[in-house]
Amino acid sequence: MRVAVVGLFVAFTGLFPFATHAAEHVDVALVLATDVSRSVDSDEFELQRKGYADAFSTPRVLDAIRSGPHQAIAVTLVDGSGPTEQKVVVDWSVIRDKASGSAFAAALLEAPRSFAAFTSISAALLFAKVQLDRCPVEAERHVIDVSGDGTNNSGPPITAARDQVVAAGVTINGLAIINLHPNPGYTAHTQPPEGLAEYYRQNVIGGPNAFHLVIEDFSSFATAVEGKLIREIAGVRTRRKLAASSLGD
Repeated sequence: MRVAVVGLFVAFTGLFPFATHAAEHVDVALVLATDVSRSVDSDEFELQRKGYADAFSTPRVLDAIRSGPHQAIAVTLVDGSGPTEQKVVVDWSVIRDKASGSAFAAALLEAPRSFAAFTSISAALLFAKVQLDRCPVEAERHVIDVSGDGTNNSGPPITAARDQVVAAGVTINGLAIINLHPNPGYTAHTQPPEGLAEYYRQNVIGGPNAFHLVIEDFSSFATAVEGKLIREIAGVRTRRKLAASSLGD
């Protein structure tokens, strides 16, 4: 009888292998929320998408990933435009080495543009939070990385959405793109009097160790993304190591 029970257990777990394995752990679950509103023309879109793809293939980013306790991160990229125009472009992927980073990069480059309408940073934040809730792995930290070249001009109030997401323990970082050559005749974005960088600081970013970067145009997007990812993946850990070294001197 005991043999039969053991045999039944083995057969059952063979059908459902996930029942015998603990959830995979990563150092950070990262949502890349990219602006594809109509202020972003086709050339800028290509630079933006290629910038993210290139970053996940660089030795510096891969070294940052391998420097963590779990030596892995989970990442997904979503396109955002108006309040109802949010889409997962590449779903959750675990990146731990060059092969997985290159596979994620290739998927990004193959995916077409999703939208080209108004800008709802608030909807992008709320959509990104939903993606974090459905992340299939356990993460030490949850981060949303927002990039865009304009202010929130549709959808819910930006600060209300930010506060809701931050209250759930999520860090929101920003990449404000100061586009010096907007599309001719484009008037949907009214730049805030304080400037886009300050707008991001006051209204978009939030949570533990939140930060924002500013770039002058899309041509420097790739370099900014690489540095931003390294800071998001390993920045806190690096600052702690430096502080510990200073104390020991």
